[in-house]
Amino acid sequence: MKSQFNVNRGTVIDGKWHQNRYLIEKELGYGANGVVYLAKFRNQHVALKMSDNGISVTSEVNVLKSFSKVQGSPLGPSLLDVDDWKTQGKVISFYVMEYIQGPDLLSFIKQKGDSWTAVLILQLLSDLDKLHKAGWVFGDLKPENLIVTGPPPKIRCIDVGGTTIQGRAIKEFTEFYDRGYWGLGSRKADPTYDLFAVAMILINCAYPSRFNKDAGGLEQLKERVKQSKQLQPYESVILHALQGKYHSALEMRQSLIENMQGSTGQQQTRMQKHTKPAQQAHATAPLKQQKKKKKGGVAETLMLILLISCLYFFYIYGQVI
Repeated sequence: MKSQFNVNRGTVIDGKWHQNRYLIEKELGYGANGVVYLAKFRNQHVALKMSDNGISVTSEVNVLKSFSKVQGSPLGPSLLDVDDWKTQGKVISFYVMEYIQGPDLLSFIKQKGDSWTAVLILQLLSDLDKLHKAGWVFGDLKPENLIVTGPPPKIRCIDVGGTTIQGRAIKEFTEFYDRGYWGLGSRKADPTYDLFAVAMILINCAYPSRFNKDAGGLEQLKERVKQSKQLQPYESVILHALQGKYHSALEMRQSLIENMQGSTGQQQTRMQKHTKPAQQAHATAPLKQQKKKKKGGVAETLMLILLISCLYFFYIYGQVI
């Protein structure tokens, strides 16, 4: 597909029907259904996707149009134009969409820290719930397709090629995030297919280089989750999603919130258990030293409360926007 077009930097794409002109700056990516370029239109950057498969273009355009009808869901890019380009005796279909700029999900978490994982996944599940209620399944859900924009940080998707109407066969998938590959379900488009992919994205956050499937299937994934301290707060959520036990993205989202709260409560309990014996052992210590240690414990508690408050702020902010 990439070699069929060979569109160089500086090429001007003239729309046959709408007469809009787009100046190509560079290639952003390509796949089985077309090539995406960064282009400039009226001094603004846009993403332009061209394909020699008219059916594919029509399908993706319909998806983007459907996205625009989903109230409060900015998951996918906005559709700006659909046209044809006549060049060298050929007619190439293309469409233009909003250019979503920012680091991908894994890069953002690597830069900002693991505490952002749950915040962004909560946002993703909220948007997926709206998408599912509108009758669609995202399909090819993976970190490479998820961009974090902002501030404030907001998760967005840059590729809707795998989005499928519920009940049909998934159009595009990536093996690591595909439940069929792991022998844990069919490739029929339903909400649980996307929720399986969300669980695999969480696993991918702990294992950035991914790993191949062996004969273990579910047992292999369970073992990987248990081996990761980063995944321990989400263990039950991940295992439920891998086995298709959540009926909706909203249910998985609520379960994740409850796990976050439970994990924080356990951490506070552990702090109290370690602090109490220490206070008894040093009951005879000078008053000045005891006050110093008390202040240190208070500072740790305040820092923990501040972290939780920040997470809930972004969680609530994600609900509002």
